[in-house]
Amino acid sequence: MSTHRRRAVVIGAGIAGLGAALRLHQAGWEVLVAERAPARRSSGYAVAFAGLGYDAAERMGILPELVERHITPDRMDYMRPDGRTRFSVPGPTVRALAGDRALNILRGDIEDVLYAAVTGRTPNTVEIRFGTSIVGVEQDADGVDVTLGDGTVERADLLVGADGLHSATRRLVFGPEDYMRLDLNHMAGVFMLDTLPDGVEPGVTASLTDTGRTLAVVSLGGDRAVAFFGYRTERPMAELADGPRVALPRAYGDMGWVAPQVLTQLPGAESVYFDTVSQMVADGWSRGRVVLLGDAAWCVTLFAGYGSSLAVAGADALGAALERHADDLPTALREWEAEIRPEAERKQRLGRQVKGLYAPADPFRLWLRDLPLRFASYRPVSALLQRRLQLTS
Repeated sequence: MSTHRRRAVVIGAGIAGLGAALRLHQAGWEVLVAERAPARRSSGYAVAFAGLGYDAAERMGILPELVERHITPDRMDYMRPDGRTRFSVPGPTVRALAGDRALNILRGDIEDVLYAAVTGRTPNTVEIRFGTSIVGVEQDADGVDVTLGDGTVERADLLVGADGLHSATRRLVFGPEDYMRLDLNHMAGVFMLDTLPDGVEPGVTASLTDTGRTLAVVSLGGDRAVAFFGYRTERPMAELADGPRVALPRAYGDMGWVAPQVLTQLPGAESVYFDTVSQMVADGWSRGRVVLLGDAAWCVTLFAGYGSSLAVAGADALGAALERHADDLPTALREWEAEIRPEAERKQRLGRQVKGLYAPADPFRLWLRDLPLRFASYRPVSALLQRRLQLTS
């Protein structure tokens, strides 16, 4: 076996990129992470973290820290435009439905845990370089040369493109985004709130859905909260070009409930996530010494609700495959993709199937979507669910 200390360049310091950096560090690699943003970002919506990702986090040693960030809502309120509550689901029922090996957690909190794990290792073989992006890639039989926007050229054994839905790595190596992006005709926006809006109680997650749009406010304790927007559109790329400070007030200005209060905080928001809800459909996720990971490779979308879990699971599986085949990169990458692709494609299919339920276009479809939750809100049904699920989870 070769004694050469392997080196990877990872593009992107989100969940997939930091997960890859941590797992490759654990496998004995030196890692450089290049992130386009000038500093770490704090925004991100709440996600369900479970399944393969939960198992991977346990193996990688970060599960206890993730559990500490778990959001446990006291109640989920489904609202009317006039501020009245349509129905509520008690917190114990929400937690029982999720199961024991599942977390409700902010994307930003997953990044926090991964960042702390990566930067707190001794010896630290991971360098994170902010404010630079990838501008060129050249590879040969012995390695890959990665040209960064800061003017440096980094030589590595492996380049990991974990730079999200609009991946520059993918564009440089695999081709134009338009050939692989499948738009689901929805937009998503998220930002942290300075104050909890009147009409949303501390500890409660509240949401309103009407005519193809959803607004949710997640209380994080005290006066901290996050606002989440999701809405239908037939022109997703035009909405993206307009940006959140134009598109969100246009889509939600007449919504009612707490929408006016939330929108008044948008201009001063420090960090706003705003993007199309799109999937990436690619025949393969590696080309030579370049591999895509996370949303850059598959992007199952928030409709499937599994992107963060799959990003961590994909990072863990990549590290394991590289350990098994330390001197055979092509075999490692083939085995890794064969392991992850079935689950990614299954979640993509799920996302396409349920997209109509996310922001229903008419009241009848909204009623159908909410019917199971309405049953769960009834006290006898809620108590039964809690008992049954706690016994079988």
